[in-house]
Amino acid sequence: MSRTAIVSAMHEELRALLPLLERPQQAEFAGRRFHLGQMMGRPVVLVLSGIGKVAAATTAALLLHEVEVERIVFTGAAGGLGAGVRVGDVVVARELLQHDMDASPLFPRFEVPLTGRARFPSDPALSDALAAATLHCLNDARTRIGEAHLADFGIDSPLLHEGLVISGDRFVATAPESERLRKLLPDALAVEMEGAALAQVCADFGAPFAVLRTISDRADDSAHVDFSRFIVEVASVYTREIVASWLEGASFA
Repeated sequence: MSRTAIVSAMHEELRALLPLLERPQQAEFAGRRFHLGQMMGRPVVLVLSGIGKVAAATTAALLLHEVEVERIVFTGAAGGLGAGVRVGDVVVARELLQHDMDASPLFPRFEVPLTGRARFPSDPALSDALAAATLHCLNDARTRIGEAHLADFGIDSPLLHEGLVISGDRFVATAPESERLRKLLPDALAVEMEGAALAQVCADFGAPFAVLRTISDRADDSAHVDFSRFIVEVASVYTREIVASWLEGASFA
């Protein structure tokens, strides 16, 4: 049975997933600890990528070359950009783009040089399955997260969004920055720091991947407020519940 990698950008999310790992073993490559085992009867490897595009790219390359996984799912938090993308919502990426890639005038803005492309699509079937698992979990968010935690962050009736997620080596945390990105990329739903780099590596390897993001803020001047607490009490719980639900119903060999 083929192995799936579940990559977390932050320690809190990895810690939420590790208790679900059965028959755990560990391997180390390039300063990263890979946790191998089974989850919901499926062979998996859990790993912390670290934050930023280089960290994500290194982790993806190691997973595909050294650990020999068949598919990669990246989880984490993101800032909401699209209209109606609110704190507590979840975004499943259908395309990813590096918003800080700019080799113009040699190449069009956002295009990765020598690839002829700026947008990297996620795997449709994998993303479909994650979206279905997300809807299943969001419909029961009050039970899974807890009404008190949802109320503390003003979360009511969290929604699933699917579309463009953009990445860059900068934590977008001011209203002018987020507004600039909306003007440049009006269909962007969320902004984060790893997904598009992982997408580029997976495209090079021909490996299916998906990116799942919980919206922690609106990528504006309030982006720093209670971020760590949100990751522990909401985002990491979303990740655990969605990943477990997805693996339980997964149909890959």
